[in-house]
Order: sequence, then C-alpha cells, then structure tokens
Amino acid sequence: MNFLAFLLLGLIAGAIAKLILPGKQAGGWVMTLILGVIGALLGGFLGNLIFNVGVNEFFSISSWLLAIGGAIIVLLVYGAITKNRSHA
Repeated sequence: MNFLAFLLLGLIAGAIAKLILPGKQAGGWVMTLILGVIGALLGGFLGNLIFNVGVNEFFSISSWLLAIGGAIIVLLVYGAITKNRSHA
C-alpha cells in the first residue's frame, strides 16, 4: 500500500474509532485523526507480529480491522494519559 493510501486508511480508522469509543475524548478531531494514523501503524505491527497479517491492501477487511483496532488502542492510551491533566 502506498503512503497516501495508508494515511487515508489511518485517518478513516481514527474517525471510526472515535465514533466507537463512548464519551468525549480529548484533543478534538485533528488529534484523533493523527492518532488514527499512529493506530494504523500499531495495528499493522501487532497484526503482523501476532497473526502474520499486516496492513497491506486498502480494500482488505483485515487491514481495516487492524487499523481500527490499533486506533482504538491508541485513543484509549491517549485518553488515559490526558484524562488526569489539569487545565490551569
């Protein structure tokens, strides 16, 4: 998959992950989309490590599931880190 397709996959996966997760996540949509791209990288890495399946093709259901799963993980970690920050 080329770089632009991977970015698009990550952006859409981040948006879907934000819709799946309940509550309000910090950072807004731009941060969510950036974290979605990071999540797609994480999902591809974990999928390759555990299942020997990576994020290789844009129209593959396994690519989408891995990217969305990775985005959910990254959003949960980011939410846990930023949850206890006080805004002074």
